Amino acid sequence: MAFPLVLDTSLPVHREKVSPVPRQIADPLFILSAPRSFSSVVCAMVGQHPQMHGLPETHLFADERLEGWFRLASGDTFRMRHGLLRAVTQLCFGAQTEGNVNLADAWLRRRSSFTSGMIFEELALRAAPAVLVDKSPSMVYSLGAMERVHRFFPQARFIHLTRHPRGHGKSVLKYLQELGKPEYRIKDAIPAWIDDLASFSYSPAAWEGESKELKDPQCGWYVLNRNVVTFLQSVPRHQWMIVRGEDLLMEPDRGLREVAGWLGLRTDTQAIEEMKHPERSPYACFGPRGAGIGNDIFFLKDPVLRRTRADTHSLEGALAWRGDSRGFLPEVKELARKLGYR
Repeated sequence: MAFPLVLDTSLPVHREKVSPVPRQIADPLFILSAPRSFSSVVCAMVGQHPQMHGLPETHLFADERLEGWFRLASGDTFRMRHGLLRAVTQLCFGAQTEGNVNLADAWLRRRSSFTSGMIFEELALRAAPAVLVDKSPSMVYSLGAMERVHRFFPQARFIHLTRHPRGHGKSVLKYLQELGKPEYRIKDAIPAWIDDLASFSYSPAAWEGESKELKDPQCGWYVLNRNVVTFLQSVPRHQWMIVRGEDLLMEPDRGLREVAGWLGLRTDTQAIEEMKHPERSPYACFGPRGAGIGNDIFFLKDPVLRRTRADTHSLEGALAWRGDSRGFLPEVKELARKLGYR
């Protein structure tokens, strides 16, 4: 016996946001940056350009396929799922609500066999004609992740966003102290990623005889920025640029106009003024239950552009966080100078 298919109009029907599908997406922009290098505010600023859409931290390219992303997210210590869920609720369902978070989770699970590039492409189609901007810090931990991005999007643009290693180190240790407070702990523990960043080791002989408990974030700064420099050697020169975060925050009009011009976008006063308001991003606040974060929590608390966040530092002299007279390792100084620091 056949049963007719009847739509029960008494029940609510949830529909994805429907937009005309363009023939092709705009080439995306990826901000490659070590954590604690102004990436949250810079991504939000760039994403506020009228022709761009800045995403929260999706961490999509941490794996080849979405099913692998789900596995990584299940064991994360920084609520890895939240950023991608917020992006899907905003772009596919039109608003970041608790109900839409559940729909977004189901939307992603139906696509678990998709490559991360296919998921990103779907988000780009929803955002079109705006250019998508992604700044997930996890990308710079792995050459494979950055190469994956370039393989999926060979015409993508890249910004290597940097911060002075002294300012970066101070920020890492301050953030570590803050996240040690009970209200920020996850499962009663400090998130592993920030503790690892503060005590990163790339060479057992970097400091002979040192305690493994020493917090010296210069090594993390060196390894992650070296990863980006190495990756960009394989990318055509016209597809990437280096932006010192301090310069951009201290002179936003000049820096933002330079970025917009390089991307071939509007550089008029109105467009640049919009970029100076990262707090207007739909992701520059805490989200609904189930997807409340997706970005640096202290940026979410205070997402306004502040020039005072960018300090001037020197590569010379002792490092205050070490408690001895030692300064930067020679290789850290060399890389920092190549990136324009003194």
